[in-house]
This record gives sequence, structure tokens and C-alpha cells, in this order.
Amino acid sequence: MSFFSLDKEIIVMPFLSRKCQILLTSSVLSLASASLFADTLSSTIQTESATHKSAIKSQKNIDNLDDRTRKMLEQYRSATRQTKTLLTYNAHLKALLDSQEEEKASFAQQLEQIETTQREIVPLILNMQESLAQFVQLDLPFLPEERQQRVARLKDMMTRADVTNAEKFRRIIEAYQIENDYGNTIEAYRADIELAGKTSSVDFLRLGRVALYYQRLDGSETGFWNDTEKRWETLPTEYRNSIRQGLRIARKETAPDLLTLPIPTVAEGVQ
Repeated sequence: MSFFSLDKEIIVMPFLSRKCQILLTSSVLSLASASLFADTLSSTIQTESATHKSAIKSQKNIDNLDDRTRKMLEQYRSATRQTKTLLTYNAHLKALLDSQEEEKASFAQQLEQIETTQREIVPLILNMQESLAQFVQLDLPFLPEERQQRVARLKDMMTRADVTNAEKFRRIIEAYQIENDYGNTIEAYRADIELAGKTSSVDFLRLGRVALYYQRLDGSETGFWNDTEKRWETLPTEYRNSIRQGLRIARKETAPDLLTLPIPTVAEGVQ
């Protein structure tokens, strides 16, 4: 009788032949090996499965980390772009602020200069107005009413608080320009004049500021303004046609032409 152990159990076998014993032992060992291989395979499969699950889990973790890394990278890039934009914008604002500060300082300086200018321009305007009034008074007596009314309006405007100094100065300059233009033009107009104690309507011919002539409407009398004596004087009849032609030229009724006219001088009257 033989004894052997299988899975911790004692098996008692009757006496067998040696050949049978060898076969039996081989079978038992084969069964044991198969059982052991099955256990090992099962353990390996379980380990592989656990490893696979672990790998899947790790891959998911890696994917999650990769997504988070991508999001963080995109956030970083966005923050970098915003930072660059803000830096550029801040630099632009700084330049604007610097420019505004310069303008502010310039305006402050201009305000100080304006106050000084205001104090200085008022006497200048008043002097210019008085000088213009004197000039018109001493000038040839052409368009007397029109020019004196202009001077009077300027004088009244000087004391008006609703008119700025800039407007007063502009009006003064405008009046000076009008008076300046008189010296470069010829003009014919009709107005009343007092001759020999009587008021008569005559035609006036102005040659710049050089001479001022008159002629009665019927052509019976022609004269000029003697600026030295400050009075009207008659001219010889030989100048009647020249004055009449000058009136037509000034009214643009005929083409410009040479005229023979007497020119008054300071010392000798008419030459």
C-alpha cells in the first residue's frame, strides 16, 4: 500500500504495480501542474486586467491633466495678450495725459497772456477809434455822412459791454480797411453841397485821396475841394468836359481813358 498527499489530503492506495504507480504519479503530477498553471494563468489574467484598468485610469488622468494643461496654456496666452494690450493702452493713455498736461500748461500761460492782452488792447482800440475819427475829420469831405456815421457807430460800440474786445478790434480794422480802399479807387456819386450859401445837388468825382471835384447837374459849374483853404472853389470851364468824362469812367459807362484834370497841391492850390 502506498501513501501520498494531494491538496493536503492523504490518499491511501492499494498496492499497484510499479508501472501503474508511475502512470498514476504522472497523472497526478499533470493534474497538479494543470491546476497550478490554471491558478497562475488566472492570477496573470487578473494582474493583467488590473494593470489594464490601472493603465486606463492613468490614461484618463493623463488626458485630464493634458486638457487642464491646454486650458491653462490657453489662459496664459490669453492673459499674456491682454497684458500686452493693456500695456500698449496704458502707454497710449500716458502719452495722452502728458499731452493734456502740456496743453493745460499752455492754456494757463495763454490765460495769463490774455489778461495782459486785455489790459493792453483796450487802450489800443480806443486810440485807433480816436485816430480814425480825426483822420475822417481832416480828410477830403467825400461821403461825409456815411463815413461820420461809421465813426459814430464805432464810438458808441466802445462803451457797450455786450460786445467783446475782439469784435471791437475787428470792427475797427474793418473801418480802417474801408478807408484804405478809398485811396486806391475812383468814385462818382451824387449828393448835396452848399455853394454860395445855397444847397445844390451835384455830381462828385473822387480820385483816390488826391482830388475831389464837383459838377452841377446841368454842367454850368465845375469846382474842386481846396484842402489847404478847406473850402470849395470853382474851376475854369475848360475842365468841364474832363470832369464829365471822369464821371462816366467812374460809373463804368465808358472805357478808362487819359484825363486832363487839375491836381491840388498843399502850397499852391491847383496845378
